[in-house]
Amino acid sequence: EVELVESGGGLVQAGGSLRLSCAASVFTTDDYTVGWFRQAPGKEREGVSCLTTRSGHTYYSDSVKGRFTISSDLAKNTVYLQMNSLKPEDTTVYYCDADPRIVPCKHEYLVIWGLGSLVTVSS
Repeated sequence: EVELVESGGGLVQAGGSLRLSCAASVFTTDDYTVGWFRQAPGKEREGVSCLTTRSGHTYYSDSVKGRFTISSDLAKNTVYLQMNSLKPEDTTVYYCDADPRIVPCKHEYLVIWGLGSLVTVSS
């Protein structure tokens, strides 16, 4: 069973950068969809960015396009989210989710969930 552990969250000033890491216990030869999701209080969980580990498809929400970059290093079983030009509204817990299929970048489609990493952007 694949387990996911997020790291890299923290406190940063507006305009700054952070890199989140999602380390998987193992990514098999399946083409996984791995994504970063965030959920602010009182809001639905938003798909921020996803990629597929073998076919290389990527997705970005409009709110982060041009600022965030998702990437993977399969030798390390890790998916990254480089976050630049951070804004206070990016503040929330970021979750890494995965699925051993190619699925839409929506939380309800992914069956493996991480515990989250808090990102706080101060103004």
